[in-house]
Amino acid sequence: MLNSSKRSLWQTIEWRCLLCYLLLVVVGWLSIYSAGHSSESVQSLLDLGSRAGKQLLWIGISLVAGLFILFVIKPHVWEVLSTPFYLLVLCLLIGTIVFGTTINGSKSWFRLGPISFQPCEISKISTSLLLAHCLRAQNFKLSKMRDLLTVLLVLGLPMLCILAESETGSMLVYLGYVFVLYREGLSGWWLALLLLVIVLFVTAIRFPLWLAFTVLALVVLCYYLLNRRHVTQSLRAKRELRLMSALVALIGSVLILCTDFAFEKVLKPHQRLRIEVLLGMKEDPMGAGYNVNQSLIAIGSGGFSGKGFLQGTQTAYGFVPEQSTDFIFCTIGEEFGFLGCSALILLFVFFIGRIITVAEHCREPFTRIYGYCIAACFFMHLFINIGMTIGLMPVIGIPLPFISYGGSSMLSFTVMLFIFLALVKQEKQYF
Repeated sequence: MLNSSKRSLWQTIEWRCLLCYLLLVVVGWLSIYSAGHSSESVQSLLDLGSRAGKQLLWIGISLVAGLFILFVIKPHVWEVLSTPFYLLVLCLLIGTIVFGTTINGSKSWFRLGPISFQPCEISKISTSLLLAHCLRAQNFKLSKMRDLLTVLLVLGLPMLCILAESETGSMLVYLGYVFVLYREGLSGWWLALLLLVIVLFVTAIRFPLWLAFTVLALVVLCYYLLNRRHVTQSLRAKRELRLMSALVALIGSVLILCTDFAFEKVLKPHQRLRIEVLLGMKEDPMGAGYNVNQSLIAIGSGGFSGKGFLQGTQTAYGFVPEQSTDFIFCTIGEEFGFLGCSALILLFVFFIGRIITVAEHCREPFTRIYGYCIAACFFMHLFINIGMTIGLMPVIGIPLPFISYGGSSMLSFTVMLFIFLALVKQEKQYF
């Protein structure tokens, strides 16, 4: 039973998450200044004509929006408005496909005078809210096919729109929601199936088809043998196991046979080239592989402790394209070395881990599920961005949360976090 006495403000705010957020924002702002100080001839961190100055402006706007969410808006509003908010953002995504502006090969931007923003950044917030609303409903179980299809529809619609905008990086972030579904009761076999799809896709592209079919046959055999020991002696159970094994084999075979078509016809030429360079099928050091090569040089030159703030030569002379946005991590690597990179990654790990810990202890299912959703989004951004920077992922263009330059990403990540902080604050309001 809840105690009627209210907790103090200090007790209701999740200060550790808030402190991590502020540290990440400051690190990002200083890194953006460092990435552009030479090429832009910036004399001051507060120069609003520079990227660092513009980012500072967006940080201020984001903080005001975050504090407004935390102290003014009633937290229960977010669940009430989850469906209309989702539909509104979905309309914006569709509108972007028709009326959007193409920037860096991606038609995912709306331009309003001097301001540009990406609805796909906001879609992660709306999808997380609606997903939390659906999963917390009574009698909603992912083991039911109807409920599972509802969840797939909620996730699939924005994914298709984002794919149509050629914003592949943002679409891949949605794969992180599978961890949320697993936490809420999705069978672990679905995670294994997702991993199988990735393995078969890469194998079918990189190696002869017979090897991909061999991998599939081994997986189906393992699946059958692992489940046979748990199957009862009833003929129906044995028949269902054989049927599921045959279904996995059929789906895998179709995937292998369609991989070449999808690779050649669905992906754009520059996306195919980036994957081929990543998998070692082609070498293009001055083209698709240029960004990654220069990024690795910058990070490697930082050594153990780095060259020092504003002392990076790769950074100062602009060798790495998009160094203040997608490749901001190499700025930190060059100037602060292995220690700086490790400290930043550990800060992110603590931040994401803290969100998960707080979410797990929440009494309200909506708050818990939403917390897991945003933790998955932050993790996928971290994994893909840093993986891309060090050559473990294809170059697909995705910001590092709170670090990369960009008003849309800064505002959307801040709003995403502060909605969670507001929900947690409401939970802690009473003993």
